[in-house]
Amino acid sequence: MLADSHCHLNYKGLAEDQQEILARARARGVTAMLNIATRESEWDDVLATAEREPDVWATVGIHPHEADQHPHIDTERLIERAQHPRVVGIGECGLDYHYDHSDRAQQQSIFRAHIAAARQVGVPIVVHTRDAEADTAAILRDELGKGAFAGVIHCFTGTSEFADIALDLGFYISISGIVTFKSAASLQEIAARLPADRLLIETDAPFLAPVPHRGKTGEPAFVADTAAFLAKLRGEQVSELQDVTARNFHRLFSKTA
Repeated sequence: MLADSHCHLNYKGLAEDQQEILARARARGVTAMLNIATRESEWDDVLATAEREPDVWATVGIHPHEADQHPHIDTERLIERAQHPRVVGIGECGLDYHYDHSDRAQQQSIFRAHIAAARQVGVPIVVHTRDAEADTAAILRDELGKGAFAGVIHCFTGTSEFADIALDLGFYISISGIVTFKSAASLQEIAARLPADRLLIETDAPFLAPVPHRGKTGEPAFVADTAAFLAKLRGEQVSELQDVTARNFHRLFSKTA
C-alpha cells in the first residue's frame, strides 16, 4: 500500500491529463490519494474527481492565502459540504505569515471555523502553517480545550520544537518531497526520528517534485520516490514504510475505510 496524503489533482498541470496522472500513480503502487481543496470555487471539481475515482478522496477548505476572499465561509458551510461520503477531511486550512496574502486576524478566524467544523463532523483537519508556528500551536491548544479533534500538519518544514508540539497534541506529520532536497538537512533530521505511527507522506502535487524529478511538475506517482528516500533515511524497508504510512493515512482519515 502507498498513500499520497495531499495532492491537488484539479490544479493546472495535473487536471489536463488527470487520467494519465492517475494511471502512473497506480502503476507505482499508489492505492490512495487525497485531493485537497484550497478555495470554495474548487470544491465541486475536487469532489467530482473523488466521486469518479474509487482510490481518490476529497477535502473541503480554504487555504490561509484565500481567507480574505472567503469571509462568508463559516463552520456551518463547511459542515454542510463535509457530510458527503467522499469528503474525508477539512482543509487545507491554517496560517501563513510568510506571504501574508490575507489579514492575520482573518486567517485565525477562518482557521478556527475549520477546526469547529472538523470537530462536529468527526473528520480531521489538514493544517498549513508557515512562519506561524507560535500562533498555530496556540490555536490548536486552545481549540483542543473545547473538544477533541484530529489532524495532520501537512508538508512539514517547521522546527524540531514545533514537531514535538504537534506530536504532543496528537497530530500526524506529513513529509513531502522537500525532504529529498540537499538543502533540507534540518527536515531530514526531524523526519528520521518521527514515530512511525504518526508519519504520513505526500506530494503536494503539482508542487515540490522530489529528487530525481526536481524541476518537473509534481504528481502522485512521485510519492514512491519520497517513500524510498525516507525509508533509507530511517533505516527501514521501503515496503514497510509504505505500508505503515498507508495504514496511518486510513487510520487518520477513517472515512476512507
